[in-house]
Amino acid sequence: MKHLCLAGLLSVALLTGCETTQQIINNLPNTTTGQPNSFQIASGLKEALTIGTQNTASRLSAPNGFFANAMLKILMPPEAQKVESTLRNVGLGGVVDKAILAMNRGAEEAAKSAAPIFVNAIRQMSITDAIGILRGGDFAATNYFKQKTTAALTSSFRPVIEGALKKVDATKYWADVFSLYNKFSKTPVNTDLTAYVTERAISGIFHEVGLEEQKIRRDPAARVTDLLKTVFGSPLAQNR
Repeated sequence: MKHLCLAGLLSVALLTGCETTQQIINNLPNTTTGQPNSFQIASGLKEALTIGTQNTASRLSAPNGFFANAMLKILMPPEAQKVESTLRNVGLGGVVDKAILAMNRGAEEAAKSAAPIFVNAIRQMSITDAIGILRGGDFAATNYFKQKTTAALTSSFRPVIEGALKKVDATKYWADVFSLYNKFSKTPVNTDLTAYVTERAISGIFHEVGLEEQKIRRDPAARVTDLLKTVFGSPLAQNR
């Protein structure tokens, strides 16, 4: 009987629109005293993650979103810093600076495509996924995104970043210099600059998504709707 009533409620919800749907979901009885029901958990988590990922994509795709962020700014990889120093010492610092700027501009441009990819992953999230994420650690949602979106982000980011690097011949310069360097080095450098920048850009995105996740888990002021307050203020979310 309970299942029939629930099915009836959901049928009505489908016919009466999103606002009524949310009202019906919010009024469903909780499965445990003091706990939000599973529908509230899934809805609240999806709402929180949508807000967090959109904030991240907007912030990082703005001018200097990567370049002016000390934590995320993409620099030459550690194994290339000796070569970078040599280039600067022989008067080619301007070339290196242009390459670094291009790397970050490419990441900023690519970040514009991140939000739809995250939203698609959120839509596919099951109730079981949502409950597991709510009860997981501070980065449970971020780890879920890494699993579900890394391939799509890489596919989307790489051509954008490659285009940005080609504008200043950074890709060609990198390949020429480090192909020669690798002939004499015991620690070869990856000559695929585009792959390196793409990986760093995606790493930066996940870093910021993780900060957004922590904020909404720990800071009640970040829970800007009643549904978020219900879900993230519940014992289920607090006693992880």
